[in-house]
Amino acid sequence: MQQALAEADIAESLGEVPIGAVIVLDGQIIGRGHNLRETSQDPTTHAEVIAIRQAAKQLGSWRLLDCTLYVTLEPCVMCMGAIILARIPQLVFGCRDPKAGAVGSIYNFSEDERFNHQVKVREGILQQECSAQLSHFFRQLREQKKEQKNQK
Repeated sequence: MQQALAEADIAESLGEVPIGAVIVLDGQIIGRGHNLRETSQDPTTHAEVIAIRQAAKQLGSWRLLDCTLYVTLEPCVMCMGAIILARIPQLVFGCRDPKAGAVGSIYNFSEDERFNHQVKVREGILQQECSAQLSHFFRQLREQKKEQKNQK
């Protein structure tokens, strides 16, 4: 999760929402990602999707069996869809996303038996650090917007 937080730091340095992800197989990181939606102007460039693409390329397979995905924020619907389709068996995330989370906050895709694959989940790993990073980012963003409004 420390490596996922490092990826989130990269996203924040680019002005992106600080979310980071890594995919691990046999103790080795095979995929990394951080949010790039603003940079790329592509709504699919979430940290998890980028990490999944990189890991699949590294393995030469879309099936990411025996892998664990670490991500700083509870995945959204799109990312949970990608996690399920990639057959990732284990997900570890830092903090919940009450506005878009698909691992229990709004939906729970990880345990839905209607899907052909279920995902084991561990949550709350480095929760304080993950939550604090996001809170700090959005607090700064609100302050910047307030300053810009006052300057007008």
